[in-house]
Amino acid sequence: MAPDISTTPRRSTTGLRKFLDPEQQRDWIEGEADLIDAEERLESLEQRFKYVARFQKLLRRPQAQDVLEILGVYGQTIPIPRKTERHYWSVSCLPSTSDKPLVRVSASWMELFTLYADGEGLRARFLVHLSHFTTDHSPAQGDVDEAFLEHCVTTPEDVGYFFPRGEDIFGINVRGSASIRKFLAERRILRAIRTFNVTHMNRGRNAYQASHCYSLADTMLAG
Repeated sequence: MAPDISTTPRRSTTGLRKFLDPEQQRDWIEGEADLIDAEERLESLEQRFKYVARFQKLLRRPQAQDVLEILGVYGQTIPIPRKTERHYWSVSCLPSTSDKPLVRVSASWMELFTLYADGEGLRARFLVHLSHFTTDHSPAQGDVDEAFLEHCVTTPEDVGYFFPRGEDIFGINVRGSASIRKFLAERRILRAIRTFNVTHMNRGRNAYQASHCYSLADTMLAG
């Protein structure tokens, strides 16, 4: 007897797939779709108040205005950010880690984007797929397209890279707010960041929900 389809258990849908099918995700990555986000955020007032003091401390830093403006731009690399806020991505304010970042955006178990103080300026760290930054689009560490990276910043000295542990993962350091803004304005860069972020938002619930700072997220969601 054929199984009753209505009672056959289905594989559970995880991550961003709960909201967007693969085609919608691809179209958004390519900038070919405007996704319908939630009109209102599901906010925890307790969580918001938890990090108000840290947010106020950040605002006293000389880099504060640049941090907020750059976060506003980076927010465009998160799909349906209101609907997925905190549970599928988060932003931390002055997180208590040994590298002493100003802010960090994360999804699942993965760091996505971090801003650091660099004197009175800024330094950014992006994590992306290595295959988007090689000359032949393979995950080969020896084939990094350095000329392209240097084209994406104001001066070649402003960009560097490293290889974190993990398959097809690439780290890019960008120094100076002008170069960070130029980097985020490049269409190929934007597509690469969006792809990496979608990859990790599809891996399930965000492990860093407890450190989410709603005050910083306000800036990311304002654009």
